[in-house]
Amino acid sequence: MAPAVTRTLARLPLGFAALLMAWSLALRADDVPALDAEQSQVFRAWFVRIAQEQLRQGPSPRWHQQDCAGLVRFAANEALKPHDGKWLRANGLSNRYLPPELDLSEGQRRLAQTWQQGGGKVGPYVNAIKLIQYNSRFAGRDLNQARPGDLIFFDQGDEQHLMIWMGRDIAYHTGTTTPTDNGMRSVSLQQLMTWKDTRWIPDESNPNFIGIYRLHFLSR
Repeated sequence: MAPAVTRTLARLPLGFAALLMAWSLALRADDVPALDAEQSQVFRAWFVRIAQEQLRQGPSPRWHQQDCAGLVRFAANEALKPHDGKWLRANGLSNRYLPPELDLSEGQRRLAQTWQQGGGKVGPYVNAIKLIQYNSRFAGRDLNQARPGDLIFFDQGDEQHLMIWMGRDIAYHTGTTTPTDNGMRSVSLQQLMTWKDTRWIPDESNPNFIGIYRLHFLSR
């Protein structure tokens, strides 16, 4: 394990040091057909755009299990699909101002349908903690290190929560929907850093902020 990660483990609560250690043992790069640098960059652009559309249009009727982890799964799965005319119509998009198309193998297109679930199992569903534990790698606790599409992970004891760094702001789903509230939120970093509930401030001094994570199939 890299020295920087080892030092980070030493500073984190014991439970999350164990979580990260389990990740490092369970996740082997040769198990995953990683996207190369160019593919990773284009994936990030699509991933962020799809999350933005959930904010702009409201959650897609094709997005099931609407919560914070569900937003990540949906955006990743849709980002890996061929973005042809049928896909654009289904997602309410025109063909203008889109990222370039992703050139992927069939195996790579299935990456967001084969999440590591632990115990050697894979499938289309994972919750927030398993997205982090088995399907992401630690990228630090300084948001200056975050790239668009990286995940911001919080642990509040009984529940865990994910947010998406969009490049300029942060998107997430609250996990709750009502007839008048679709659960989608977008906040600026400045807003989040001055949040009244300090448990949600992504600062290294906040023990509830576990860190920034990067989907494991991205090479950068």
